[in-house]
Amino acid sequence: MNTTNNTIKEALNERSGFQVWWRLLRPHTLTASFAPVFVGTMVALQDTTLHIWLFLAMLVASMLIQSATNMFNEYYDFVRGLDTEESVGIGGTIVRDGIKPKTVLNLALVFYFISLLLGVYICMESSWLIAVIGLICMAFGYLYTGGPFPIAYTPLGELFSGFFMGTVIIGISYYIQTGNLSSQVIWISIPVAIFIGCIMLSNNIRDLDGDKESGRKTIAILLGRPNATRFLALLFGIAFLLTTTYIFLGILPTWSLLTYLAIPKAIKVVKNFWGKTQPLEMMPAMIATGKTNTIYGLSLGLSLLLFHIF
Repeated sequence: MNTTNNTIKEALNERSGFQVWWRLLRPHTLTASFAPVFVGTMVALQDTTLHIWLFLAMLVASMLIQSATNMFNEYYDFVRGLDTEESVGIGGTIVRDGIKPKTVLNLALVFYFISLLLGVYICMESSWLIAVIGLICMAFGYLYTGGPFPIAYTPLGELFSGFFMGTVIIGISYYIQTGNLSSQVIWISIPVAIFIGCIMLSNNIRDLDGDKESGRKTIAILLGRPNATRFLALLFGIAFLLTTTYIFLGILPTWSLLTYLAIPKAIKVVKNFWGKTQPLEMMPAMIATGKTNTIYGLSLGLSLLLFHIF
């Protein structure tokens, strides 16, 4: 292990043992799969009784698919030579911890297989239409960084991730509980989708320089870091404005004012990005973006649960 490797690991507080595999999952992003399932299920709770096993199966399957997507990202970026020992926004299991690339790929495929089994159960209890949608989601997870034209290397990464992980997952979570869809759940999914897209955007703002050298064409690269940070702030503002509008229109209950708890964290994200140019300097902003999504998603789901109870 060379000096640079040691320096990066110390700066990122990376440890050996179990922590290696935990980092591979990129746990700070996993609420991007947990929150949509929680929100979609809580919206369904307004119309039906909770099917707890369907909820748990959907939750685990979604988190496995996202974890596998993170592993595909780690594997293919390494294969294409994009990740090095100095790369910050990765688990580092391959380039810094010495885990074999094939091991990472195989583990991702195992996660996909388990999610497929869970998907079969979900379809048996709801509709086989979910199988088609689920397979499309899994294909997207792979093509995000795999295949000849990775979505993550284009300006569409944020849009696809927000749509599939936000709107689609919320819609499925609602459908398997109720057997139908409603306009309410689609509207409610939009702010959640925006926050998930913001996680990808903040990742791309941090990695802008390295991504640009590798030939990527992300939104952050096209806008430049200052304008991309402004765009991130605009997206946060739109998400909170939509939430406020939904409360005013009765699409969301007054309890959903709890989502305002995420506003200070969103402000912190923008402040931590502003004027920064080094990836390590921007790590706090990236982490804060994930926390913003967590606070918003959990408080939104909680507000719907409180509305149902009271």
